Amino acid sequence: MGSVNAYETSEGKRYRVRYRDPDRKSREKGGFVRKRDAEDYLASITVSTLRGEYVNPQTAKSTIADLGAEWISNQTHLKPSSYRSQESAWRVHVEPMWGARRVGEISHSDVKNWVTKLTPGRSATVVIRAYGVLAAILDVAVMDRRLTTNPARGVKLPRKSKKQRNYLTAAQVELLAAQAGPNTTLVYFMAYTGLRWGEVTGIRLRALDALRRRVFIAENAVAVGSQIIVGTPKTHEARSVPYPKFLSEAIARQCEGKGRDGLLFGDGVRHQPQSNSHGGWFANAVARAQEVDPDFPMITPHDLRHTAASLAISAGANVKAVQRMLGHASAAMTLDTYADLFEDDLNDVSDRMDAARTQSVVGFSWELAASE
Repeated sequence: MGSVNAYETSEGKRYRVRYRDPDRKSREKGGFVRKRDAEDYLASITVSTLRGEYVNPQTAKSTIADLGAEWISNQTHLKPSSYRSQESAWRVHVEPMWGARRVGEISHSDVKNWVTKLTPGRSATVVIRAYGVLAAILDVAVMDRRLTTNPARGVKLPRKSKKQRNYLTAAQVELLAAQAGPNTTLVYFMAYTGLRWGEVTGIRLRALDALRRRVFIAENAVAVGSQIIVGTPKTHEARSVPYPKFLSEAIARQCEGKGRDGLLFGDGVRHQPQSNSHGGWFANAVARAQEVDPDFPMITPHDLRHTAASLAISAGANVKAVQRMLGHASAAMTLDTYADLFEDDLNDVSDRMDAARTQSVVGFSWELAASE
């Protein structure tokens, strides 16, 4: 497969390894002081080639900046908001630290130390996202045979703490809606359908089926920077979502003066922007609700989605129905997300089993008595 040859230098005898790579190109590496070292190197090249693990030493010299720029440009499959997050992580955290480094020079310890230094003062989400970008770039390097293994894999990452969810009761929804002014119908709609903000503000009149009280969710309007980008729902799957009968009249009023392509909420032309967390209409409605009810929780518009899940489960909806309403990828995801809401089901199952046994025992006793 190759050969080891001696040659003379000003510093004495040295050894050179010549071999052909898997693409049949001639390669060589010199500078070995001992013949044994040269032979060991040739043996390692032979084994890695036979295993399909050969790495071209020249390609291992590529920098993270070279590979990262190409990786970012290939993330066209991501939704705009996700792409923005990845690009920001690359630009702010990964490129400044790793851009000039050659992929073949990065060790597991290097990545581990970087994650350790990055963690203090930053959320777990920021750290995990930045690490994920670097690890993904190195994954590509492995697939391109620039590396044999990814030195980033196996690094321990900070754990995300579970965010506290606030679930409004039906009475609290009424209170909040009463404080929302012209956005009363929007509050009701979100609290009783579980739609995401981008989904509800992306509804066009043509998506409504008033007879069946259904809305077809096929668009998602997401704010990316100062722009509203319209795309598909989060899971890329369109779905039909029911809304309760009491909303029919209010929705009909929302439709007045708008064409079939008009937006249901807002002026019908421009997508309604999300309320500012400080001083926006939603925050003000919450503040007014808290003046009436001191126990009213501090919530965001997204908590109305959680509220919808809670109200549906309390009403006896099964997990599959809740999954379809919320647009989750699977029922397992719904269970994982709202496991706390299904805890009462355990008691219900136990009570039902107890009732079934009681009925069975009574029947058995009657049969036993009749046979005597």
